[in-house]
Amino acid sequence: MGEDVVRVQNLSRRFGKTLALDDLSLNLQPGLVYGLLGVNGAGKTTLIKHLLGLLRAQQGEVRVFGLDPVREPVKVLQRIGYLSEERDLPEWMRIDELLRYTRAFHPSWDKAYEQELLQLFRLDPSKKVKSLSKGMRAQAGLITAVAHRPELLVLDEPSTGLDAVVRKDILNALVRTVANEGRTAIFSSHLLDEVELMSDFVIIVNHGRLVLTGPLADIKASHRALTVKLHSAEVTLPSIDGVLGSEKLLAIREPDAMWRVICQGPHAPIQEAIQAVGGEVKEVGQASLQEIFIACVDRSQADATQGRLR
Repeated sequence: MGEDVVRVQNLSRRFGKTLALDDLSLNLQPGLVYGLLGVNGAGKTTLIKHLLGLLRAQQGEVRVFGLDPVREPVKVLQRIGYLSEERDLPEWMRIDELLRYTRAFHPSWDKAYEQELLQLFRLDPSKKVKSLSKGMRAQAGLITAVAHRPELLVLDEPSTGLDAVVRKDILNALVRTVANEGRTAIFSSHLLDEVELMSDFVIIVNHGRLVLTGPLADIKASHRALTVKLHSAEVTLPSIDGVLGSEKLLAIREPDAMWRVICQGPHAPIQEAIQAVGGEVKEVGQASLQEIFIACVDRSQADATQGRLR
């Protein structure tokens, strides 16, 4: 690994009384795809705006390629490809005019790659942006974001407006190309299967705080899903160290109660704790990224409510 592409240290940001980012620290390294997860209002877009230099850090420090993106926006933005969820493209331009305009800001623009992507997406360069469907607009935006082969690709909800084929095949190919060439990609998405498909590294934020981060393979290896049987529908699972979250399942028959329990770390001590309250672990399996995400977010909210910020 080379030097960090992005370095965020103790970043905090308020909008009035709302704390959007809370002492967040993060490093992004070259050659990796980072999936940024969080519920609406978690701080994902606020973080991205700091990386782009659109917001100045109120507390802490942001460096992209070792530079302050607020003080040196040209040097930073020339090396970044960005696609926003809003797809803010000039309505009056044709696609070829949009590409020619964007090309002027990027000396590294790859015209052959631009043409390859136009053919891949089957876009007519003579069409005006205002006439494009939501999906076609997203595809045009993707070309402007990647045709200069950026060192850092930033995608904010990139799948909005894209059909399943584009999401799985084309978007995956674009992000993978960036990573395989030693570049870096970070994208936020509500689609957990998409993040699981494309990410090397996962970042989960909630209420502006970093609640879980690490290589996707390590995160999945360190979490397990237990199916637990309690011998009374009235019994609930107590607080157990290592249990991030639990959900009551529909009982197959009364008075049994079945629970889905997401745990982190060795599950043997957790099984013993469950047995101590009269429970029985029926199955141990791999937790999905969606289950891990929901458990982390729920746990983070509970900790904040009880004053146990981690």
